[in-house]
Amino acid sequence: MLLSAVAIITARGGSKRIPGKNKKEFLGKPIICYSIEAALTCGLFDEVMVSTDDEEIADIAADAGASVPFMRSGAASDDYATTDDVLLEVLEEYEKRGKTFEYMACIYPTAPFVTSEKLKSAYQILKRDNASGVMPVVSFSFPPQRGMAIRDGRLEYCYPENAQKRSQDLETMYHDCGQFYFYNTEKYRACKGDLKEGYVPIVVPETQVQDIDNLSDWKLAEIKYRMMEDENGKEN
Repeated sequence: MLLSAVAIITARGGSKRIPGKNKKEFLGKPIICYSIEAALTCGLFDEVMVSTDDEEIADIAADAGASVPFMRSGAASDDYATTDDVLLEVLEEYEKRGKTFEYMACIYPTAPFVTSEKLKSAYQILKRDNASGVMPVVSFSFPPQRGMAIRDGRLEYCYPENAQKRSQDLETMYHDCGQFYFYNTEKYRACKGDLKEGYVPIVVPETQVQDIDNLSDWKLAEIKYRMMEDENGKEN
């Protein structure tokens, strides 16, 4: 049975830097719930599922309205498993159950800045451009071309040729927001996630992006999330 789209939220149980990170409370509810709610409310997906090896995460996901049709394997749950390993496993398991999907979104469980509007935009771009994948990105706040390294106790420009250039004369560079990816499933599986033609970008403001690797990051994310809510309230 070919279905339109599946949202796969990748949430394993282990986290060394922030224990229980994927189920930790973020402004009143487990952080994974934000990703689940965005996927459910955007109206794009035939199935919103959570791939996890953790029974408590599975229970939280089910209570939030997501499905957990199968648990993640041990091979896809260790420290060396990649996101692509997880996604390919999920697609294979669904295929065994007679389900395939034209489109797939991979949504991270610690991404409260994912919204239904961003998912809808990515889906529209994916279809419009007949792209393999869409990725949200954010510009670097300072030009990496003028970055420095510490060598023998002294600062040195990594790219000395750019040392005297004005920031506005350097090409704007971007990095992955670490929030979600939207794929044409057939194209994704054909290259096992190594998209030769690259991704189409969605540019996200810095105020809606935050890596969460420690508790300070967590607090910053909560501040930025409140800012985003305030901005959305003003627009509405």
